Amino acid sequence: MNFLKAEWRKLAIINYEINPDILLKYLPVGTELDFYQDKCYVSLVGFMFLNTKLMGFPIPFHRNFEEVNLRFYVKKKENGIWKRGVVFIKEIVPKPALSFVANSVYKENYHTMPMKNLIHEKEDELLIKYSWKDKSWHSIHITAENRAKPMEADSEFEFITEHYFGFTKKENQTSEYEVCHPKWDCYSVKDHHLEIDFQKIYGRDFEYLNAQEPISVMLAEGSEIEVKTKKYII
Repeated sequence: MNFLKAEWRKLAIINYEINPDILLKYLPVGTELDFYQDKCYVSLVGFMFLNTKLMGFPIPFHRNFEEVNLRFYVKKKENGIWKRGVVFIKEIVPKPALSFVANSVYKENYHTMPMKNLIHEKEDELLIKYSWKDKSWHSIHITAENRAKPMEADSEFEFITEHYFGFTKKENQTSEYEVCHPKWDCYSVKDHHLEIDFQKIYGRDFEYLNAQEPISVMLAEGSEIEVKTKKYII
C-alpha cells in the first residue's frame, strides 16, 4: 500500500567516509552496515519534495518543500536476498505538520526549521542551493553541468542512490518501509560549497565532519517516488 507519492528532484548528495564504530549505536536491530569498496559512508542530502500526496490526497500548502537529511547505508538479508536501505540520523523540513506526520507514523527523527532553495538553470550550467536555519543559516551549494547522464553500473553513484528501503530504530524495535523509483540520472558536478556546523545540527558524533573533506559530491535528477506503508520486522 502506498503511504506517500511525490517527486524527489535535484538531489544534492555530499558523501563522507566515516568510522563504522560511530554508527553502531544508530544501527537498527537486524541490519548491518553496507560498504562500498570497503568504505563506510555517511551522506548529507538536500532535495526538493514536489507534488506530494498523502494516502492519495494532496495536502494544501504542503505539496512542495525542501528536505535536508543526514543518512548512512545498511542492508538486511531476507530469504537469502539482501535488502539495501538507509538509516536517517536527522531529517529537516520547513513545516511542523510534516515533522509531526513523519515522527508519528514512521518514528523518524524529523525536525522543523526555516528553509529556502535556489535552483537556477542556464544553458550549460545548473546552480542548486539548499539552506536551513538553526540559530544561523547552513547551506549546500552545487554547480553542475546542465546535462543529465545515465548512471554507470557498479559505480559509487549507483551504490549511494540504489538503496530502496528505509530502516528505523526505535529502542529495540526495527521498522522497514520500501521506497520505489526508477534509476536516477546524474549531473557532472563542477564545484560545491558547504556552510554547515555538523556538531550543532547533528550532534557531537558528527562534529569531525566540520574538518573533513567530502569523499565525493553528486547531483541526481531524481524522479517520481512512492513510499510504501511501514511494517515492523523486529
